[in-house]
Amino acid sequence: MAGPAPFVDLGKKAKDLLTKDYIFDQKFTLSMLSSTGMGLTATGLKKDQNFFGDINTVYKSGNTTVDLKVDTYSNVSTKVTITNVWPCSKAALSFRIPDHKSGKLDVQYLHPHAAIDSSIGLNPTPLLELSATIGSKELSLGGEVGFDTASASCAKYTAGIGLNKPDFSVALLLTDKGQALKASYIHSVNPFTSVAAEMTHRFSTYENNFSIGSSHAVDPFTVIKTRFSDNGKVAMLCQREWRPKSLVTFSAEYDSKATNASPKMGLALALKP
Repeated sequence: MAGPAPFVDLGKKAKDLLTKDYIFDQKFTLSMLSSTGMGLTATGLKKDQNFFGDINTVYKSGNTTVDLKVDTYSNVSTKVTITNVWPCSKAALSFRIPDHKSGKLDVQYLHPHAAIDSSIGLNPTPLLELSATIGSKELSLGGEVGFDTASASCAKYTAGIGLNKPDFSVALLLTDKGQALKASYIHSVNPFTSVAAEMTHRFSTYENNFSIGSSHAVDPFTVIKTRFSDNGKVAMLCQREWRPKSLVTFSAEYDSKATNASPKMGLALALKP
């Protein structure tokens, strides 16, 4: 639908360029999809000397999707999503076992001039969240608020505005209950190269933090990304599609302020037979 994006997507393009696919551990993912609409994904992650893994199963039938995940600690996460409960809407029920207080209901409504998301925890003292944007696909204005019924207090509130054009995107967000201002920008220099920047200013401490990065497609199968942050960390990523839908990603990060620490390196392999 050609309407405003959900509030959570304001600034997402720049954030994805600066953070998506960077990994400084070892990760392996195997995904398989059957003709019946069932998908199976197995993931393994080695972090330092610890190993984590999970198996995720997704089944789609009509307008219903069931997502079931089991991890190495025997935690079971389930999410049931139903689209078009009424026109232009989506509802999702999620919970984790054995955490009986983890239930949550999310409802989304999309309109040509508005996008509304709401969430409520399914427990005696739930956290209520509501976000909305109005406008168009190019220009949107919105905000989100969270209310904690346990303490009868406002847990968060954020406001923002986003501008999207074919070759650039800008977002300005007032976050942390009005204590910080975040600005992000992404620009497509040409069909192969994009640059992005994100800056946060904190009013209480007058502290500024920023990150700048770039993404360049060397060829149709290889992407190289770079990132530099004000804290002295420099990172790079090289991702290669060595076969259709199968990716190998190498990431590295160097902290110029930690002179005695060695650079962080990571490798991720994603297979989709």
